Formats: sequence, structure tokens, C-alpha cells
Amino acid sequence: MFCKLALKNVRRSVKDYSLYFLTLLFGVCVFYVFNSLENQWVMQALNSNERGVSYTGAILQLVDVVSAFVAVVLAFLILYANSFLLRRRKKELGTYLLLGMEHSRIALLLSLETLVIGLAALVCGLVLGFFLAQALSAFTAALFRIRVEQFYFVFSWKGVAKTILYFGVIFLLVMLLNVVTVARQKLIHLLQANRQNQSLKLQSLRASLVFFLLGVVLLAVAYAMLLQRGLLRVDRIFLLMLALGTAGTLLFFRSLSGFLLRLGRSNKKLYYRELNMFVLRQFNSRITTHYLSMTVVCLLLLLAIGITACSVGVNNTVESNVGRDAPVDMTLRVEDYDYENFAEELPGYLAQVGFDPETELTAYASVTRYVVDFPLAQPVTVQGEVYENRVIEYAMSLSDYNALMAIQGKGPYILEPGTYGVVEGTEEHQTAHLFWEAGAQFVLNGVTYSPDPDFRTSGAYFTSDIRLSSLFIFPDGFLESLPKDQYAFCQYFLAGNYAGDADAAEDALWASIDDLHTVITQHQGTQSSSFSLTTYLSLYTEGMGTKLLVLFLGLYLGIIFLVTSAAVLALQQLSQAADNVERYRILSRLGVEESMRDRSSDIQVFLAFFLPLVLAVVHSIVGMKAANDVIAQLGKLDTVASSAVTALFILVVYGLYFLATCWSSRRILRDL
Repeated sequence: MFCKLALKNVRRSVKDYSLYFLTLLFGVCVFYVFNSLENQWVMQALNSNERGVSYTGAILQLVDVVSAFVAVVLAFLILYANSFLLRRRKKELGTYLLLGMEHSRIALLLSLETLVIGLAALVCGLVLGFFLAQALSAFTAALFRIRVEQFYFVFSWKGVAKTILYFGVIFLLVMLLNVVTVARQKLIHLLQANRQNQSLKLQSLRASLVFFLLGVVLLAVAYAMLLQRGLLRVDRIFLLMLALGTAGTLLFFRSLSGFLLRLGRSNKKLYYRELNMFVLRQFNSRITTHYLSMTVVCLLLLLAIGITACSVGVNNTVESNVGRDAPVDMTLRVEDYDYENFAEELPGYLAQVGFDPETELTAYASVTRYVVDFPLAQPVTVQGEVYENRVIEYAMSLSDYNALMAIQGKGPYILEPGTYGVVEGTEEHQTAHLFWEAGAQFVLNGVTYSPDPDFRTSGAYFTSDIRLSSLFIFPDGFLESLPKDQYAFCQYFLAGNYAGDADAAEDALWASIDDLHTVITQHQGTQSSSFSLTTYLSLYTEGMGTKLLVLFLGLYLGIIFLVTSAAVLALQQLSQAADNVERYRILSRLGVEESMRDRSSDIQVFLAFFLPLVLAVVHSIVGMKAANDVIAQLGKLDTVASSAVTALFILVVYGLYFLATCWSSRRILRDL
């Protein structure tokens, strides 16, 4: 009998349960999507690639840690939503008591209803999460350029078990809360729940002004500390900064109760227009009692905006850095081979081990980079330091540098006789271009070389996973004719772009590297001190690993915080609409049109949703300025893209909750 009654109550109250059910559904869906990553085919594909092992494990471990935090946030949200539903049904519960039903039986009835709603949300959320997980896998595969021979669906039983475990504990807490709540209720309070009015306590204008000014000062101090210190120094002062910002936000909302109503009253035309007087007094009373929850919602929105924008900003920066640091598809580096024509013979050695540059690469260049001990013609001062005799720097011949630029679609470059040029790398502590700027002159083989004022370029000239040093460029034949005691050592590079299928060429190249060292050693009879291969795809995969990690965690937390804040506001407004039913019934009897009543309800919802959002946006602008200073250290930051994506994200999720709340509030107030 109780099962039938519970099902009947759920069907009868389906309108009241709609937002509660949707919040549960969305929570289950997102939770399953991110906790099923381990079993998704895209993660298996990345794990099968030796370049993907290092970060897929880190992603899964961090998702597990974040999921525990997300579960706590969702638990508070669901408990809050459940308390809203209990408040809506107090009169119904009082009727059950009046008919002779015991408290324990009512608690059992509520537990059964919670079980029904929970099971329905779990099933629907898991089904929706199953399809979204496949979409996320396809998106991840596109990021990593993984070829999919055959697409197949994966249902993660581990993700299902984890979702059921976490949400099962949450629903158990909800049931226990229902038992405690029902046991503490008295019949008279339940029956008169809808008749209890909230007293309106107006705060003095002087106190409101003091709170407002104090809140603004605290926020200004917190902003200044954040912009000056940045985000990376987490210490006691950082915690003080967070406390000041939170207190400033709290005082701001606390002061509104003394401003809004008085501002409205000061404009008689506005105050007495339609139902504005009613709306302002209702909203003013809500701020007086709910300023604490509005503060929490504002901070949650700040986290949602900040985390989402930062994740998008980091992703764009990481992706742009790959193109900057990888201008060609592959670079093979060999150091310290004491052999005169080694750069010319390196392609032949590579062909012997199964990777022929003539067929596997569309264009390539085999070049030599020298580390030269340059004698100075006269002392030169660089950054306050005086160089008397000599300086050691990298150097390359003009023809070799032009060969590297040709495969990148750049050049050719020209040097005037008796001059040298400079290429600025990406290393922070580089000096070659500083000597060029200082006008340093070098005497080599009896010839004095001066800086060419028209030869100064910048950017990467190899595919490299390290910062590239600056480089001197000298005329052809000069470096090659230097005596061996004139330079410290040489580095030999073979750089090029793949022909045809890049993935197949990449696999063939990595497969041949192990044998290359043996072949070179057999021919030269010497051992190299350094032997390395770096490719665009390896850098891309490594960079996309960071991108994927930040993207997953950013979206995971951003969605949860945004949904939590929107759901709390929605439930508060629906609770207010339920409390206002009697008031709107009186307005209806006084002849107020339905359209006017609907408009007044929409205005209250709008104020509740967008006041916290406006302050959260102000907070996030300052926070993003500090975050951008950190992100910009990785490379150029695309703030427009991160802001646009975040705005779209908020518009969709937050906007849908706003529209759903307006519709639900109207429906409640129309049932007069």
C-alpha cells in the first residue's frame, strides 16, 4: 500500500519534483561521464600509445580526487533541494498526521518517494551519461588525432558502480534527514505552514551605507592584494585575501536590504507603477534573510566562471605553443661526432635503418650547429658585464639556416660581406642577440665580422621540446674552415616534414631510432654523447595531454559549480513563489491581471539570478587578470576566446535554469 501511495504522490507532485529531478539527473549524468573515462575506448587507445601513458593515469587519478569533492557539493545541493520539497509539503504531511498516521509511517513514505525519485534519476542519468561519454570520447580522439578503425560503444560498469555508490550514500542521507525532520515536526506547525508570514525588518539607511562602504573597501583591498601578489603564493596573506573578499561580498548583499526599497520609494512614479511596490518589498524581505545564501551563490558563480575561463585559456595557450615550438615534423639531433662530413652522411645512415628521408619526407635539411669560442675585436659591454676577450655562443652557416627556413616556407636570407646575423631563440637567458645589439665585432681567421643591421630574425628553427638558444649566422664556408680548437663541439641535425601519412611515417621513424645508434657507431667507430629525436606529433600529444587534463577538470568543476548555484537560486525562488500563493490570490481578487502577476514574478526571479551574477563577473574580471598573468608565462593568451566560451557556457546553463524557474514560478502562482 505504501508503495502505491508513494508512486501516486510522485506522479501527483511531478511538477514540484521537476527541477529536483533534473538536478539529480544532471548530477548523475556528469558524474558518470567523467568517472567512466578509464574504460572508454579513447583512453585505451591513448594507453596503447607509449606517448600517452604518462598523463592518462594522472587524469584518472585527479578525476577520482575531484569526484569525491564533487560528491560532497552535490550532497549539499540535494539535501537543500529535499528540504525545499519538505517545506512545500508540510500541509500534506500535517493532513497525514491528522488522519492518524504515525511519524514513523510518514518517514517511511517519504523514504519510498525518495527511493523512487532516486532510482528514476539514476537510470535516466546513466542512460544520458552513456551517450555523452561516447561524444566526449570522440571529442578527445579528435584532439589527439587518433584514427578510429571501428567505432564502438563502451558501457563502463566501474563508472556505474562508483555513481551508484556515491549517490546511494547521498540518498541515504536524504532519507535520514527526512526521518529526523518529520520526527521533530508538530501537527499545528505543519497545518499552519502556509499561513506563517515573515516579518519585514527594515535596516536603517545609515547602517546599510556603512555596510556598503565597508564591503567596497574590503573588496578593493582584496583585489589589490590579488593583483599585486598573484595566484601562486598560497600563504597566510593569501588566506587573508580570500577572507576579505568573502566578507566584502557578504556585506555588499547585506547592505542591499537598506537600499533597494528606499531607492524605489524615492521614485514615486516607479514605485507605484503596476506591482513594483509589491515586488520590491518581497525581494527586500528575501535579501534580509537570504543574503548569506546569495553570498555563497556569488562565490560559486565566481568559481564556475574562473575555472571555466582559465581552462579554456590554458588550452588555447598550450595548443598555440605546440605550433610555435614545432615548425617542422621531425628533428633528429646527434652531438659530438668528430667527423668532418657527418651532416652530409646522416640521411644515408637513417635510410639504412628503414627510414629513407628521400621518400618519407617531402623536404628535409641536414645541418651543423657549432658552439664557437668567438674572439672579440674589442671589449664589449652586455647587460652591465664587460667582455674583454671572447664569448662562447651557437653559430650556423647561412646556407644551413636557409635550408631550415626553406622547409618552413621562409627565406632565403642574405648576409652582407664581412657581417654576421642573429636569430633570437625562445630561451629566457640568451645572449647572442644582445652581443649583436651591442655591436660586438669578432675576429676569425684574420677577418673582422660586424653585425648586419638587416639580419635579425626570431622564432624556433627546429622541432624542440626545450627552449631554443639564440644563434649567430655566418657566411658559407667560414665555420666549416675553422680549426677544431676554435669551437667547443658540434651538433648535427636532420629536420624535415613527413610525406603522405604522418602517423605511419612517425611510427616508422620511431621504430628505426634504436638501430640508428648502432649503425652510426659501426661506421664511425666512436660513441656519441647525445642522441635524440623530437617530433611534432610527440610534442602535440604531450601538449594535448596537458590540454585534456585541464579541460576535463575545468569543465567538470565548472559545470558542477554552475549547476549548484543555479539550482540553489531556482529552489529559493520556487519556495518564495509557493509562499506567495496566498498573496497573489489576494491580488487576483483585487483585479490584478494575470499578465501583471506573471511579470512581477519574472522580475523577482531576474533580480535573484542576476544580482549575484553581476558581482561574480566583477570578481572574475579581477581574478582572471591575475590568472592571465600566470597563464601568459606559458605563451600568448587568447583572452577573447576564453571569455567568449565562458559567456556561452553560462548563457546556456544559467540561462536555462533562469527560464525554467520563471516558468515554474508562473505555474505555481497560477494555481490559485
